[in-house]
Amino acid sequence: MIKHLHTTKLPILSMLTGLALLAGCSNSEAEKSSYTSDLAKEVNALDGNLAIWPKLNYQVEKDPKIEAKIAHFLESMTLEQKVAQMIQPEIRDITADDMRQYGFGSYLNGGGSFPNANKHATPQDWIALAEAMYQASIDDSLDGSRIPTMWGTDAVHGHNNVIGATLFPHNIGLGAANNPALIEKIAAATAIEVMTTGIDWVFAPTVAVVRDDRWGRTYEGYSEDPEIVREYSAAIVNGLQGHANGDFLSDKRVISTVKHFLGDGGTVDGDDQGDNIDSEQALFDIHAQGYIGGLAAGSQSVMASFNSWHGKKNHGNKYLLTDVLKTQMGFDGFVVGDWNGHGQVAGCTNESCPQAVNAGLDIFMVPTGAWKPLYENTIAQVNAGEIAMSRIDDAVARILRVKLRAGLFDKPSPANRQFSGKTQLIGAQEHRAIARQAVRESLVLLKNKQNILPLAANSRILIAGDGADNIGKQSGGWSITWQGTNNENADFPGATSIYAGLKAQIDAAGGEAILSIDGSFEQQPDVAIVVFGEEPYAEGHGDRDNLEFERNNKKSLALLKTLKSKGIPVVSVFISGRPMWVNAELNASDAFVAAWLPGTEGQGVADVLLRGPDGRSQYDFKGKLSFSWPNSPLQTSVNKGDKEYSPLLPYGFGLTYGDTSTLSDDLSEDSGVDIADLAPLGIFNGSLTNPWRLFLKSGEQQHQVVSNSVAFAGIEYRTEDKDIQEDALSFVFKGNELAIAEINSNFTEDKVAYIESNSTLSFDYKVKSTPSSALYIAMTCEQGCGGRIDISQVLNNSALNTWQTLSIDLKCFADKGVDFARVTSPFSLQSEGQAEISVANINFVPEGVKQGAITCPASE
Repeated sequence: MIKHLHTTKLPILSMLTGLALLAGCSNSEAEKSSYTSDLAKEVNALDGNLAIWPKLNYQVEKDPKIEAKIAHFLESMTLEQKVAQMIQPEIRDITADDMRQYGFGSYLNGGGSFPNANKHATPQDWIALAEAMYQASIDDSLDGSRIPTMWGTDAVHGHNNVIGATLFPHNIGLGAANNPALIEKIAAATAIEVMTTGIDWVFAPTVAVVRDDRWGRTYEGYSEDPEIVREYSAAIVNGLQGHANGDFLSDKRVISTVKHFLGDGGTVDGDDQGDNIDSEQALFDIHAQGYIGGLAAGSQSVMASFNSWHGKKNHGNKYLLTDVLKTQMGFDGFVVGDWNGHGQVAGCTNESCPQAVNAGLDIFMVPTGAWKPLYENTIAQVNAGEIAMSRIDDAVARILRVKLRAGLFDKPSPANRQFSGKTQLIGAQEHRAIARQAVRESLVLLKNKQNILPLAANSRILIAGDGADNIGKQSGGWSITWQGTNNENADFPGATSIYAGLKAQIDAAGGEAILSIDGSFEQQPDVAIVVFGEEPYAEGHGDRDNLEFERNNKKSLALLKTLKSKGIPVVSVFISGRPMWVNAELNASDAFVAAWLPGTEGQGVADVLLRGPDGRSQYDFKGKLSFSWPNSPLQTSVNKGDKEYSPLLPYGFGLTYGDTSTLSDDLSEDSGVDIADLAPLGIFNGSLTNPWRLFLKSGEQQHQVVSNSVAFAGIEYRTEDKDIQEDALSFVFKGNELAIAEINSNFTEDKVAYIESNSTLSFDYKVKSTPSSALYIAMTCEQGCGGRIDISQVLNNSALNTWQTLSIDLKCFADKGVDFARVTSPFSLQSEGQAEISVANINFVPEGVKQGAITCPASE
């Protein structure tokens, strides 16, 4: 990561006005989980201060009749049935027969997961799967249980996994709209589209308060201001679940999930799944406010976060999950894990984690085949006394409480519910109208030189840029596929691109809309609208080193400058999941609109940019920045309330048509990023540097290395002592088949800066047995790109059993197809032959070429 000076540390904020939601008494001592008195209070990295955390006055009270039913269930259920309620597999990993045998309490579809593995599965396909799983769950012929299961899905900006659904602007745009009433309408519409496919439960809202915009999930946050997040959380929960004093969890509502508990938006350097080191007071003042709003409104589930707090993974943090959330704040719903998040707890694996249960996790989200050993191990751990039976009963009681409140025991089966199969509700016009309004209100006008906007629709308008007619790009991540990639306009039936929305109104006014992605034209246009911005991403794939847009290939800037050089006024529409440093692009634009990620209703952009038939504006700009706009690529953590606050554009900025534009055309275009300050990138230096992991692959076998020795048919691995204990990796390639030892990451990593600084891949090696055939150093990147270099000749010429250093110019790999903007594996050893080699101290070394890197060996 590029070294830079951090902005001033965020001060602890005072208690926010959301405390008006806090009143009343806690649940009685008798209602508190019995297991809490059986366990000594865990020693936390920080001395906990429970007085910081409020008692919430929940709008959903406990029902004595429901509590009696829960007690009856717990008395009659076996341990196996109880643990099954705590297991949540993924639809790719289980069948209806598995559900019938085990009776899982819930299941999910991950982002980009579909019934029958078919991206274009119809609503009927979704309903058929929901019905099959439901019927299997209430079939007691094998497991003896008739408790209905429930299906959870990531409907984070509409029912985004389903073809044809309405996709609303992502949260960052909704935050700019600052309209809680509209947010509630969006959630209610989403609930209906979700229920059309027979699903019960939505993993939303995300209530992260983002502090560092390099984070790849910035667009999932509504604002850097906890107040907006608190208000929106309540609005989303009310829209999804219904009001506690109204149609709460009725047959037109779904279960909501406030996520991710806690502090995911405040990790150091914006690292996804990283460490939050804020004080406990700041944890409450900033990061907990979404829970104050959402839980008081009655959200029935909370999702634990991947991140750590002061080095302790939240999935295993009893102080946060139990002492704070359940006991002190009085939350009586359940806590669900995130995607194998329990496996990241110290001492745990995906297959075994009593620590998470003891900490207060109620449901394991356990995709892949790990669900079966996790189920079996949890049962064994209860029998061995590692997990108290009272803790299991508490978890199951919480799950049953939510199911009973949601009426899952009484509602018809999924195929027979009110909205099931009514395909006209998927992408319904009334839902699209709400989304179109949200697009209009989310747009933020940053620059409007000489009041060029709004444009006369009866003009000749060139519409350029790679985002102009690209619904996938304008929708961003979590859009059909997890990353939002590999989508075409045809994958969004009923949707409207920004170009299509503009063209419809321009044509109707007698103007001419010219689509030209590269900006070329035959007849000079009156004005150009250029739509450009970030490519789609989700989670860690979107993490960045800094906030400069198109740091390397300035293709969008070149397009803007080309048009300007021809005397054409330029209106820029910028698509992004975060505020970015775009000074050069601002300078080259007469008007500049932050459109965020508007979703499927691109015509909302035309509603604001174009004049109506009467020559007047149709809709004025309403959006205001809910994130401060940076004045340099390195100003990554500038937030409202900072002691030193100097963004380019402040929180709350946003022009209307009555305002005078203040941005000049000569903003500094000096990024301030000095490539000479680039630090070495550590990959393995005695241990693997986060986020890298080691995998062994041989034939059909693949295994993540978590121990100090592994043996496969084609490869063996063990640790070795070089300078200190176990600071080297030793591999034996047996020559039976292609064998690979690969260091990789869950996410793509942007390492372009290391190419720019003439870096090398440098590592120490020791040859114990020379290769019998080619042995490759390889790198891979997203979507199958990569390259490998044969180093067998170097190894054959090396002294045996002697540690030496090898440096390879990274350009050798770039020349062979490695895209350093999307690296997934920076280092792997591959061979079909026999060899024995040890490696240590694997790094990307800036300016390493000057240190005598070898020329590129033979490669493939």
